Amino acid sequence: MKNIKKMLAGSMALLMAFGVVGCGKGDDSDSSSYVQQVEVDTEAIKDSIAAIPEGSDGEITWMSYFDINPGKNVPEKRTDLTLFESLGGKINYSRTTSLNKFEKLATAVMSDQVPDIFWYEQGMTFPYSVIAGMFQPIDSIVNFDDPLWSGVKGTADQFVLNGEHYVAPINMLPLSVMTYDKHILEAANLDDPYELYQKGEWDWNAWYDMMEEYCSQSTEEEPLYGVNGWFAPFFYHSTGSTLVKYDAEKNEYVNNLDDGNLTRAAEFLSNVQKNGYYDPEWIGGAPEAFQKKILFYAMGPWASFDDHTPADGEEWGMVPIPKDPDTDTLYQSIDVNAYMWVKGSKKADAVKCWQECARIVYVDDAYKQTEKEKFDVTNPNWTDEMYNLVYDELISDKYTQVFDPSYGISTRLSDNDAATNDTKEAYTALTYRGVLTTDEDGNQLTWTQIKEQNSNVFDSELAEFNKKLKEFSNK
Repeated sequence: MKNIKKMLAGSMALLMAFGVVGCGKGDDSDSSSYVQQVEVDTEAIKDSIAAIPEGSDGEITWMSYFDINPGKNVPEKRTDLTLFESLGGKINYSRTTSLNKFEKLATAVMSDQVPDIFWYEQGMTFPYSVIAGMFQPIDSIVNFDDPLWSGVKGTADQFVLNGEHYVAPINMLPLSVMTYDKHILEAANLDDPYELYQKGEWDWNAWYDMMEEYCSQSTEEEPLYGVNGWFAPFFYHSTGSTLVKYDAEKNEYVNNLDDGNLTRAAEFLSNVQKNGYYDPEWIGGAPEAFQKKILFYAMGPWASFDDHTPADGEEWGMVPIPKDPDTDTLYQSIDVNAYMWVKGSKKADAVKCWQECARIVYVDDAYKQTEKEKFDVTNPNWTDEMYNLVYDELISDKYTQVFDPSYGISTRLSDNDAATNDTKEAYTALTYRGVLTTDEDGNQLTWTQIKEQNSNVFDSELAEFNKKLKEFSNK
């Protein structure tokens, strides 16, 4: 369940200003929400978006566990919604919960009450729900050669089936970064990781050496840990490899657990665990981690700003997940915000307009500057280096983006909500975290053991999925 919360919080935090929404709940109660309301000249930026043609139905239905419209928790109207309404649009909210959203969508698609848009999430949305007939391609309403969309075409190309795009990213953030307290570093007489990063020296070895030196100062009265948080999947991704990969020639998704890069990463993480540098306890924010004297807190940026932002007098720094020293390529695991176009929706004009309104608030220079100013108001102790790293550099062309298809293959592999084990983790999450865990007798699991336990599940689930993929491709 902890991983569910991490992924959900990370996706929600991506929508910082015009897209920040409430975290989903497991019931039908209103979600708590947060919006930074900023002043943007909507008249100026809407000139680049065509109004919904006269006579075309401008009301679209949004099915989700959070509302886009103003409500009692968030009375301010989002700028993307203001733009949409000024161009003839309206959004009707169809409520789900975070746990039953796909079930309710499947029922709706089979009925005559088809919603128009649905939230993209890493788990189960693509390719699983596309193959299952939930969504339709967006190429007829999104032109990736247009300046509005050209900046995200490379990302959109990761979500293609049968030559058609299904995801139009409106915004992106890194899935995890490593935040640290400079006062803790100074007290331990350690170098600043950001300076190593600037010199191109922030890699696995530099990270390990720093944790080793720090933890050597641990005492029984004050135990010290090198790292806490959500980083294991993204550490593997720093090699450029993932648990599942797509074979374009065969048009199949294949089991990649035997990849040598994954083995190297697993062995490295195994040493991090074996030597006691990893604190497995769930900590929901950077301040709490630093109170425990943890050196690196690895989590989505959401866990280091707003409610978790540094207090006056605190000095934090931030670096990416360390790079693989065996490659010159910089890889980055990315979380994507997007609105899926539901299969059966006939409101192309209105959905096109909404996609453009949602995207432009992340493209318009006036908005982006205002967003930075508003962020500084609520996070006055964030440095420019931290902000630029999260909101610019890590999603720039400097990094090669990594997406693991295994998060969207099947219930057993991908759906934490349906997991039956104690930790509520599907096989993808269990596999990535495996060498950081122990068995019932307290023995640390090895990568070989993890593959023996899980590889057959990947094979069987992928075989079933690929059968459905071929049927989908032959339609």
